[in-house]
Amino acid sequence: MLLTEPAPVAIWAILMLLTLPALIVLASPYGVRDPRRALIDSVAVLRLREERREAERARRSEEAAQTVRYAGEIRVAADQAGYAAERWQGHWEAAAERVDTTWRAWQAADARWARSQAAAAFGTPFTARNPAEYAARERFLHQAVRAAAERGELPAGAVADALNGRGGWDARLHPVQQELAVQRAVAAHLASLHRRAVAAEQAAWHDAQLARRNRDSLRREAVVAEARAAAVEYLVLPVPATEGEAALRRALAPVA
Repeated sequence: MLLTEPAPVAIWAILMLLTLPALIVLASPYGVRDPRRALIDSVAVLRLREERREAERARRSEEAAQTVRYAGEIRVAADQAGYAAERWQGHWEAAAERVDTTWRAWQAADARWARSQAAAAFGTPFTARNPAEYAARERFLHQAVRAAAERGELPAGAVADALNGRGGWDARLHPVQQELAVQRAVAAHLASLHRRAVAAEQAAWHDAQLARRNRDSLRREAVVAEARAAAVEYLVLPVPATEGEAALRRALAPVA
């Protein structure tokens, strides 16, 4: 009955603590011969043991704190990897849309070129070959190339090539033949754009896959780290407040 009450238990604990030095001194012949020295040595041993326990407790607390910090850091990294994966997914979707757009443009240009070839098979209308006609043909070619470049169907450099008679452009040809040449160049350019779009889409898909794998790996690692942190978080010793923090708490405390 007495051992279940708080007051008697506390009294017994105090008595045991007070009699502990005497028990230690009387436990050995050396203590009987020189009780003062034995008591000092016993206190030193107890102090050393307590210091070792404190050091071990501090070591375990530091390891636990590192585990908790790592769990927080890896969670932040996993969240950032998730945002990055979303961005790379958006890049890939835009690249895939670009593939579809360039494919449709290429096919439409190729179909126009095929129809023009079929129509040109019946021959070209007769035109007089004089300086005025050749000047008109030159203007027609320059206008056709410039218009195609403005629509994005030819590179900007094609305009300069046509003006200077480079890159296979011949201003002396009949307008029907010039139109065929422009449409052929447009189809070739759009086919090149489509091939580049396909390559860009494949690269974007590869990058998106890497980003997703990195995100998933970090998320799995974060789950494991958080479980480890939860298991040892109780070992983390509270950090003592600085003088400034203590003063701030006193200032914010309600007045009794």
